[in-house]
Amino acid sequence: MGRNPADFPLPADAGSPDHDSAGDSPSGPAGDSARGPVSAASVPPGWVLGLDSGSRRIGVAVSDPEGRTARPVLTLERKNLRQDLRSLLRLARKYGCREAVVGEPLYPSGDASPQAERARQFAQALEREGGIPVHLWDERLSTAEAHRYLDAAGRPGSARRDVIDQIAATLILQTFLDARKARKAQNTAV
Repeated sequence: MGRNPADFPLPADAGSPDHDSAGDSPSGPAGDSARGPVSAASVPPGWVLGLDSGSRRIGVAVSDPEGRTARPVLTLERKNLRQDLRSLLRLARKYGCREAVVGEPLYPSGDASPQAERARQFAQALEREGGIPVHLWDERLSTAEAHRYLDAAGRPGSARRDVIDQIAATLILQTFLDARKARKAQNTAV
């Protein structure tokens, strides 16, 4: 079992999206972060970090402490893997996240896209460095859905860049939480 990030002291700038250069570079094999049935009992209730990992930005969302609802937090401009992980792990500590969800960009057919392999590698590095379970979650159409939300909110196209990844991360996390809740309800009904 991995380390609990809530046990680590929180740096003063933990909520800052800024990167710093300290920290170790990830290496070695990662634990299991495969997509599949979500076990409600595998991790105790707590905050969940949701990530929409792109090549230039990472949208970040968190759940409530009970793991029921997701909300956007920030958009992280990517620097390099080490700095990105360090910033994300600060946020995980700040919110006491016990696990994370990374969007896995699949083709509409369900086949893995080239970006899906990068998402898997990113998820493995996050799991290895953070010591928390990291789940891959199908993110098909999350960005399109995020654009629909922003259309409905009347947000012009020029103002979307700063929030689109956050909204996509929130949608990824919320669908994960909803699936977990449905699975838990199904298991208790049996």
